[in-house]
Amino acid sequence: MSQSTASPKASHPRWLRLTHWLNALAVLVMVTSGWRIYNASPIYEFSFPKSITLGGWLGGALQWHFAAMWFLAINGLIYLAFNLFSGRLKRRFFPVSPKGVLHDLWAALRGKLGHADLSHYNQVQRVAYLFVMVDIVLLVLSGLVLWKSVQFPLLRELLFGYEGARRVHFFAMALLVAFVAVHLVMVALVPKTLLAMIVGRKEQV
Repeated sequence: MSQSTASPKASHPRWLRLTHWLNALAVLVMVTSGWRIYNASPIYEFSFPKSITLGGWLGGALQWHFAAMWFLAINGLIYLAFNLFSGRLKRRFFPVSPKGVLHDLWAALRGKLGHADLSHYNQVQRVAYLFVMVDIVLLVLSGLVLWKSVQFPLLRELLFGYEGARRVHFFAMALLVAFVAVHLVMVALVPKTLLAMIVGRKEQV
């Protein structure tokens, strides 16, 4: 009588780790160059310190920003395609419910949320990752309006005109930076998640 044995499987497959780090690089370049572009024509009564911006001057910042935009868009599409066609999107990010999110959030605040299986996302993580996917799509769409406003008239109107698109782009950027900040705090609290995203952690399946 044969007995099947469990085989180890990476909690984060190689394609996921690669697209994750490429996305992180693209976001870093886009945000820091975007801050320099913002400084050239601020929306609000403040500007970002030049030391944390990229590009040195407006023209240089625009070049970095557009290069990273295409990089982020293409890499993001690859990430979404792998998630959709592998079925990972449905398995890892759903179901999600308000009750489940509140339950897991309360457990996290009390330090009682388990992290033994890194391949399983709790409902707070699911909402956060789904949110950042939508936020990046909004960044790209509003960025298209700012880049080629005349060529995208319908999209421009949906985003309340050119100035409206600037504000949408700014707040989407701010939310993305907030997500990254919280994400880094969570990684600091659970360091093994960083190792898993670098080398992959084997789980028994």
